[in-house]
Amino acid sequence: MKDLLYTIKANTPKDEIIRQLREHPEIKFVSLVGIDLAGNDTDEKIPVRLFMKDIDEFYAGTAVQTDGSSVVLPSIATLNNAKVDMPVDPSVNWFVDYNFEYYDDATNKPVGTLRIPSFLIHEGKRVDSRAVLTDTLSFVKRELLDLFHARPTIDGLDVSGADISDISFTSATELEFWVKTPLEEAAIEEMSASQVMQEQYWERTHGAVRCALEKCVVTLDEYGLQVEMGHKEVGGLKAQIDESGHLTHVCEQLEIDWRFADAVQAADNEMFVRTIVKEIFRAEGLEVSFKAKPMIGLAGNGEHTHIGLAAVTSDGKLHNLFAAKNPYEDFMSAVGYGAIMGLLKN
Repeated sequence: MKDLLYTIKANTPKDEIIRQLREHPEIKFVSLVGIDLAGNDTDEKIPVRLFMKDIDEFYAGTAVQTDGSSVVLPSIATLNNAKVDMPVDPSVNWFVDYNFEYYDDATNKPVGTLRIPSFLIHEGKRVDSRAVLTDTLSFVKRELLDLFHARPTIDGLDVSGADISDISFTSATELEFWVKTPLEEAAIEEMSASQVMQEQYWERTHGAVRCALEKCVVTLDEYGLQVEMGHKEVGGLKAQIDESGHLTHVCEQLEIDWRFADAVQAADNEMFVRTIVKEIFRAEGLEVSFKAKPMIGLAGNGEHTHIGLAAVTSDGKLHNLFAAKNPYEDFMSAVGYGAIMGLLKN
């Protein structure tokens, strides 16, 4: 539906946000999305009129609170010290999640919830997963800039550290997931044999799985995520057909890829995409699992995560800090090797 509002862009002014919400009365709710240390995302239904009236309080973190029993913050928020504030994060995109099973009578459009990425604050400190990532990026940027300015010559790079004014972090994920028909079990041994023979990888999809996958690709593009591909993964088994001609015993592994983004935005994109994928497949009568190993003995959802690190020089140009000046001699720069050593250590 082209006339729906799908995204409010990062750093949109407050008055513009209010204007867009007033132009789209089908957006009835806002939801502050905090990510705890177990990767769980919070969800609420706050009337949009309250958000527009108290928008400054939402930005300050005084409009909405939760408690330590509602989120996983071990050894941080306790029962006798449980207050957790939730300020919104205006530096990233906000997505509108539409309920296509509930239409607004006045506009004849699906009712929407504006999902706003937020931080979790306990005793004045940010303690959530988004904060860990944000603070880590700030620390790495500060350390790299100090290092480059102190030692302008960087092995394997053709850029001088003295010319570097900023550091850019990017990330991209490849979302793998299993889909199956509820309450039906597929034979593990058959799927294991199919996996060994590589019968499923990039195989053509059929029926409800095809419909759902295609709807996911189209819908995610509506949100500006620039989907690059959706395809079958290595796991799965050919579905059966019942007497009415419908597919049964569906059990397949799929993957959806979309364009990279700033590291924090990429993480937010991943969380929102999971919600959209689950809803679209559920509407087709299918369950989705993003678990790393939902079925023992079969391929897990081994999601690839791509990371990029670039220097911004005073002339505004981007320089890949991982790539060597001469890849045939060095393969990677000193920064690239250092990044790999850091990953192995931590």
